[in-house]
Amino acid sequence: MTATTTATPAHTEGLHPVLPQDGLAGTLVGRVWRAGAPAGPAVVALRSDGVFDLSTHFPTMSTLLETSQPAQAVQSVIGERLCSVEALLDNSRTEGRDDSLPWLLAPCDLQVVKAAGVTFAASMIERVIEEQAGGNASRAHELRSQVTALIGSSLSDIRPGSAQAQALKGLLQQKKLWSQYLEVGIGPDAEVFTKAPVLASVGHGQDIGIRADSDWNNPEPEVVLAVNSRGVIVGAALGNDVNLRDIEGRSALLLGKAKDNNASCAIGPFIRLFDGRFGMDQLRHETVHLHVAGSDGYTLRGINTMASISRDPADLVAQTLACHQYPDGFMLFLGTLFAPTEDRDQPGGGFTHKLGDVVTIQSHWLGSLRNRVTHCEAAPPWRFGLRAFIGNLAARGLLQGARL
Repeated sequence: MTATTTATPAHTEGLHPVLPQDGLAGTLVGRVWRAGAPAGPAVVALRSDGVFDLSTHFPTMSTLLETSQPAQAVQSVIGERLCSVEALLDNSRTEGRDDSLPWLLAPCDLQVVKAAGVTFAASMIERVIEEQAGGNASRAHELRSQVTALIGSSLSDIRPGSAQAQALKGLLQQKKLWSQYLEVGIGPDAEVFTKAPVLASVGHGQDIGIRADSDWNNPEPEVVLAVNSRGVIVGAALGNDVNLRDIEGRSALLLGKAKDNNASCAIGPFIRLFDGRFGMDQLRHETVHLHVAGSDGYTLRGINTMASISRDPADLVAQTLACHQYPDGFMLFLGTLFAPTEDRDQPGGGFTHKLGDVVTIQSHWLGSLRNRVTHCEAAPPWRFGLRAFIGNLAARGLLQGARL
């Protein structure tokens, strides 16, 4: 993993920067906020001839993903044309937005938002360092060299739950270096937690939040799976699982405070459904690029290569479903290889966000997700919950004879 020398690939000339490298060739679906009386969220398809509202057929994204073949379902209906794709993408921003035109929301609605943690060796080592440092960024640099000397940096070759992993566990316990993060990193059970409440995620162009009392934090560029109630992976999106390293580093029991905050979960810009052009083979080899641009002129680049993941995405889905059901489906963050260690300000201080940072997460097949960093306390408060959502659908006549 590199944090400064990896360049984000140039986009195809003439192609909107939010779109995948193959433009609108894939089956791209999302959710937009559309004006009207009353206004409300709409499930849409992005096509070469425009953005089409599919809400009369699929009032929720969950409904669409529950069909036997979602990509074919999208292709079988026309829908109502709202605007051009360019107009939608250009209007999906926090400042200067024209509220009379549609703008992107997070592409999921009724799905529970789950996240798998410590799924890459590099980020696993950083979690151990966070724990050893007690959330103190100034101690991380010294501890990093000590931990790496004892553990090494090639844990990606060890299959979680294997006899080799168990032998390593015994050795590290003898050295008094065993960690709860190593347990979920190379042990049989994956870490899977709930990242955000239903409907609380932000979409492309919206502000993303860090807590005002956090002094050590970073973005986490990830692939996010769209999974229906039957456990079938039907598509994928990009996501930013914002990480407050100082809070989680103090204690893993503070994971909820570190991960689940207002505007702290971004998903988008849309869901790319599996079809004849795109599926798990492409996803398992996807490379996710990160670019952070600060208002102070600071730039950070990094990558997250899915080929380096320690647990197969299908295994993470199976572990999520092992003892729970998700009747409306779920979105699953797959974890990240990215763990920035270079100093932004003072020596030994590592990287941390500053207000106004623009975070862009981009990949070949899934497009580009962009958000600006603000404090959770300053971001627009989340008020459109399930009661408001169902009431809105009813007011727009979308529940008559429809299955959510």
